[in-house]
Amino acid sequence: MNNILRKEMKLSASVLSYLFIAFGLMFFIPNYPILCGAFFVTLGIFHSFQNAREANDIVFSALLPIAKKDIVRGKYLFVCVIEGLAVLIMTAVVIIRMTLLKNAEVYLNSTLMNANFFAIACALVIFGLFNTIFVGGFFRTAYKFGAPFVIYIISVFPAIFIAEAVHHIPGLEKVNAFGTDETVLQTVLLLCGIKVFAAMTLLSLRASCRRFEKIDL
Repeated sequence: MNNILRKEMKLSASVLSYLFIAFGLMFFIPNYPILCGAFFVTLGIFHSFQNAREANDIVFSALLPIAKKDIVRGKYLFVCVIEGLAVLIMTAVVIIRMTLLKNAEVYLNSTLMNANFFAIACALVIFGLFNTIFVGGFFRTAYKFGAPFVIYIISVFPAIFIAEAVHHIPGLEKVNAFGTDETVLQTVLLLCGIKVFAAMTLLSLRASCRRFEKIDL
């Protein structure tokens, strides 16, 4: 599997997938829907799938002495690596904002989502949506990726809107806690986000493996 991941990262990946990891730094931007940073990370991954299709990467991979399921697993592993690196950047930004910048006026007066563990949990859900809708949709044909990405876009922006609006609902203000307030609640929300991401990705992976086995390349 390490060799497959190396092939994905060195041969199949678009440079934009790596550059767009930096959009995790959007968690620094005040008065801005910071979850758009997660969307831009997935946009970078989309370019890798586009690059791979134009290079007939799936056919090339199928000619290698590996199981068809390993081709799918390699793609998902690459996607998760990119998403994981973005989450690490987001987490670093959240920690800085929760500690060093906790008294910054520009963040205290924001009406939008604060950069906290709940925001990271929401970003993980967005990545789960991408893995389910786009990556899973791609492996329905192992060729078409336009329609799955459009469906993903239609789904992700309402999700971002809902996440941004949650803390305005009476009784749910604590999800938008700033600094080190409500640390226990925030940690629980983060763990929930991790579980949702893992469940969505694993279910999508299993379904994609089954579908890809039936595709005649």
